[in-house]
Amino acid sequence: GMEDARFVRFTHEDSHVTYFATYTAFDGYEILPQLIETPDFVSFRIATLNGACAKNKGIALFPRKIDGRFAALARLDNENNFLMWTENLHFWHESEKFQVPKHAWELTQIGNCGSPLETEAGWLVITHGVGPLREYTLGAILLDTHDPSRVIGHLDEPLLSTSDDERDGYVPNVVYSCGSMIVGNLLVLPYRYADVGARIATVRLDDLLTRLTTS
Repeated sequence: GMEDARFVRFTHEDSHVTYFATYTAFDGYEILPQLIETPDFVSFRIATLNGACAKNKGIALFPRKIDGRFAALARLDNENNFLMWTENLHFWHESEKFQVPKHAWELTQIGNCGSPLETEAGWLVITHGVGPLREYTLGAILLDTHDPSRVIGHLDEPLLSTSDDERDGYVPNVVYSCGSMIVGNLLVLPYRYADVGARIATVRLDDLLTRLTTS
């Protein structure tokens, strides 16, 4: 199957655009990180990601190169957030840990909920956190524009958690997202709940960035 595709509109250094998606291929026993590439959503090319860092779930590409290299977020050890770098999009060998669980609601593990969004304040990353009772909530962090390994803002409380009518389902007490986008002054955040339904949440971008830069 195809799990958790994280789509991103990638702008190359010569300004042309390619749409990429990283996803987890699963055959019922093992996982394999894959990459979709399309210029127009009509023709597609699929390839396997390789290298020591191309493992586990949740790889999310940045929407442009940083200092001439591709960058991506990942959770290599199934617990912490990592930043990966490469000059070849299909081979990943370099990584560094940049975020560890901090609050009770993310104590078990953390990960990303899609590609970073570039703002004037820095890279906005929607995260997911798993608490001690396996409840999934969504949070947010802010990374330095030029050095995304540096966390410059972190919400002290979840951005989104399950409401009373979202708790029950195939996987209870879970909200999860694989991507969001900025539209004007709104962060538009589609999410799934309990593996049975989907909704869209919105939040004022300036309010969120203010909380991130003053927390």
